[in-house]
Amino acid sequence: MDLARTDIYLDGHWVTASSGQTLDVHNPATEQVVATVPAGTPADVDRAVAAARAAFDGWAATAPADRAARLDRLHAALTARADEIARTVALELGTPLKVATRVQAGLPLTVLRSYVDLAGHPPAPATVGNSLVVREPVGVVGAITPWNYPLHQVMAKLAPALAAGCTVVLKPSELTPLTAYLLFDAIDEAGFPPGVVNLVPGTGPVVGEAIAAHPDVDMVSFTGSTATGRRIAHLAADRIARVALELGGKSANVILDDADLATAVKSASATRSSTPVRPARRGRGCWCTATGTTRRSRWRRRPPTATGSAIPSTRPPGSARSSRRRSGTGSATMSPGAWPTGAASSPADRTRPCPSGAGSSPPR
Repeated sequence: MDLARTDIYLDGHWVTASSGQTLDVHNPATEQVVATVPAGTPADVDRAVAAARAAFDGWAATAPADRAARLDRLHAALTARADEIARTVALELGTPLKVATRVQAGLPLTVLRSYVDLAGHPPAPATVGNSLVVREPVGVVGAITPWNYPLHQVMAKLAPALAAGCTVVLKPSELTPLTAYLLFDAIDEAGFPPGVVNLVPGTGPVVGEAIAAHPDVDMVSFTGSTATGRRIAHLAADRIARVALELGGKSANVILDDADLATAVKSASATRSSTPVRPARRGRGCWCTATGTTRRSRWRRRPPTATGSAIPSTRPPGSARSSRRRSGTGSATMSPGAWPTGAASSPADRTRPCPSGAGSSPPR
């Protein structure tokens, strides 16, 4: 099966990228190259943002019921591709096929369905004191997503943005771009108006930087490392643009004084070691509460596990193993230069901890 992709998706059409260069996509199990995708450039970002800007007024003015209908058609198109999505995620990410089917392909459909329902019933303007609260689309949204949930993280940004009437330019992780291509096959089939959704694959230092710094991008939604999020916030601040950042921090679990310590530790341990998706994530998810914080005095006695044995990993704060790196890996290959370093730079780097989760979506 030929998985190579040669085009990017701009203004409702598959078109040739400007550079002619490509990026390799690896199977993390074998480290073999399984496909190539175009390496986008700032010129491609310019074209994508221009298309999104031109489409914004029309999409924002589209009746909510019509936007909901378009999202519903996207749901149907993705449902028809669910098996292909699961196989692709298993190939480019390494998720076991059973988990990829249930979680990597299934969860985004659930998220999208919720926004189909919400898009058709937007909240009415509300009066608060002497003020009128009206919810309006932000504008052009630049979405930069990580590799660990290559469809769910995209959907967590794309679906609310489209439901609200925003237009979108997406840069998926270059480590797992093939799943995004399947999404855009479905978007093309669903018949979204030209320019409403655009795809520019590429690296963080090139495409990510261009999106974050673009003067016509009204909001940047990013999930990934703290270092990269800091850079994006800086670029957005120069033009007073909005940002939504879900950054590294490795899932701190704060146990308050009135909480049952034994129950809290058991619960946190379960998210790391006994969930259905443990073989695929091995603790690398935002819901995997790998870092526990409580008062020092509460560590004098170790809480029992479900079987009554002591938990060997619980150590007082300040002990040799209590300090750990806090930042995650992020969504793109980072190289020295303006774009921060520290993110995944090769298939082998998928073994590092990284943030994930529902994603930082544009406000609705």
